[in-house]
Amino acid sequence: MRFGPVPLKDAEGAILAHSLQGASRKVAKGTVLTAEDLDDLGAAGYTELTVARLDPADLHEDAAAEALAHALVADPSAQGVRISGSGTGRVNLYATGAGLVRLDRDKLEAVNAVDPMITVATVPDYHRADAGGMLATIKIISYGVSADAIRRASEGAADAIRVLPPVLSSATLIETTVSEDTPPDKGRAAMAGRLHRMGLSLSARVLVPHQQDALAEAIAQAPGQLVLILTGSATSDTHDVAPEALRAAGGTVTRFGMPVDPGNLLFLGKHQDRVVIGLPGCARSPALNGADWVLERVICGLPVRSADIAAMGVGGLLKEIPTRPMPRRDAEG
Repeated sequence: MRFGPVPLKDAEGAILAHSLQGASRKVAKGTVLTAEDLDDLGAAGYTELTVARLDPADLHEDAAAEALAHALVADPSAQGVRISGSGTGRVNLYATGAGLVRLDRDKLEAVNAVDPMITVATVPDYHRADAGGMLATIKIISYGVSADAIRRASEGAADAIRVLPPVLSSATLIETTVSEDTPPDKGRAAMAGRLHRMGLSLSARVLVPHQQDALAEAIAQAPGQLVLILTGSATSDTHDVAPEALRAAGGTVTRFGMPVDPGNLLFLGKHQDRVVIGLPGCARSPALNGADWVLERVICGLPVRSADIAAMGVGGLLKEIPTRPMPRRDAEG
């Protein structure tokens, strides 16, 4: 691509580099200049324009972005991704339904390494997607780029972006109580909202005393494909009431505690063929916490191992809590 100033009379068919006000209208940047455009700009006093001219081996920015988008999303239906139209060298990718975004980092880094004018920016891996939510934007920075560069960027790029749909459809939330008073349903409302966004229904409310036997029975009888436990008293050890109740029900505990804040006091296990998540107290709020990261993976059919939870610590400081008893600051600060 050739870029630079040319006499007005020689600019027909070139791409205008900067928006200009003509005698009767504005001529936008990126316009492929016609004789009418040049007449209007000439009437406004312009004698020279800064333009871009594509070489025969170049692709226009829109065509280049479209080609790369279709290389990344070779099977939109299977990948759960919709490709937008193009404009100013940009094409956006959107989720067609709720789910969890999975990215092939190596493929995407290879695309971005081909030419600085070829860019793909995405949401993070394991990002929760909502229907219609943006997943990525493909932008050709220059007005054109060589077709060979697009060919090289497209090689091996297929399926680099995909949305995993939910594989579960129902869940049971068991709440424990430490007194005879019925607790407010704030926690249930927050969890119902999380599940609804992923297309899951929540079974009828289950309230049991904060006792091992009562909770074990509730776990065994829970009708949902996923069992969630929200205790009236925080789970502070792997042998506390809730984890022991899961074991008493014939289940197993695979992980207690996670390096994500808020969300430290989560535990994960199984009962028969169902995943059981012991929720931290912060799950009573709709704000993002570590339980969301585990919950979304489970709902979308991804195995969550102890090592997976351990790896969540990098990037796991989700927010500062002003009322924390021991604020995160130096003693002298």
